[in-house]
Amino acid sequence: MRKLIVLFTFLCSSIAISQELNCTVNVIAQLTGNDNNVVFKTLEKQLTEFINNTKWTEKNFSPEERINCSMVITVTNYENDNFSATLQVSSSRPVFNSSYSSPVYNYNDKDFNFQYLEFQNLVFNPLQFESNLVSVLTFHIYMILGIDADTFALNGGDEYFAQAQTIANYSQQLNGQGWKLEDGLQSRFALIDNLLSPTFKEIRSTMYNYHIGGLDIMAEDAKGGKNVIIDQLSELNKINRRRPNSYLLRVFFDAKSDELMDILSGGPTVSVVDAIEILNRIAPMHSQKWRKIKY
Repeated sequence: MRKLIVLFTFLCSSIAISQELNCTVNVIAQLTGNDNNVVFKTLEKQLTEFINNTKWTEKNFSPEERINCSMVITVTNYENDNFSATLQVSSSRPVFNSSYSSPVYNYNDKDFNFQYLEFQNLVFNPLQFESNLVSVLTFHIYMILGIDADTFALNGGDEYFAQAQTIANYSQQLNGQGWKLEDGLQSRFALIDNLLSPTFKEIRSTMYNYHIGGLDIMAEDAKGGKNVIIDQLSELNKINRRRPNSYLLRVFFDAKSDELMDILSGGPTVSVVDAIEILNRIAPMHSQKWRKIKY
């Protein structure tokens, strides 16, 4: 009996400390001309362990609740422990009563320069800068957590976005690109600043309604779910009227364009003419996909 109690306690504690992410990390180094260098494999392994074995929140995640995500680091230059790279980050969210996972974050970070010494200790301090490598990765980790939470509760990602903004603020001391206002309208600074601005508030409410009221009810009411998703495009159009060609809309559609093309093309018949008109107006970079919508 005592052994059973000990086993039960161990299982409960294991679940209680389960980490939040199930992240696949790939380091691609062909462009360096030295992709067989063991340092790239070491970096890949260390980052995989760092991201998946760190507890990023105060909340308890069961193993099946872990967020599926990926990070692909493409190294373009490597010299004396200095790396020049790009980072492609993506994450998805399960849909209720379905085996489908919906893409929610798809971000190409083109300004990812960092120093890394093989086997160096990777440390995250939520209030203090440690390295650009850690700052960039943890910024996107909290973006993943925040966007995922926003799809389950209205503005549910507040605490995670606040941490992402804190990381962006204390990383400005570095000369690295992407952390400052002057780094342009398509930077990490712009991403988190816009996301927390009332000017773009419909992005976050859309993430909630699109998933909870749209995708999550499709197993039981496909037509109703499809209409909710179409309605959310009108909400995003409010942003476009306020700030045409905004970066946040681009980030949203980088994740959702393929899914929207499939949703509007398939399932029960509803009127999609107005939806396609809105899509061409607010996401013209995906116009080829909108032309493929069958109705």
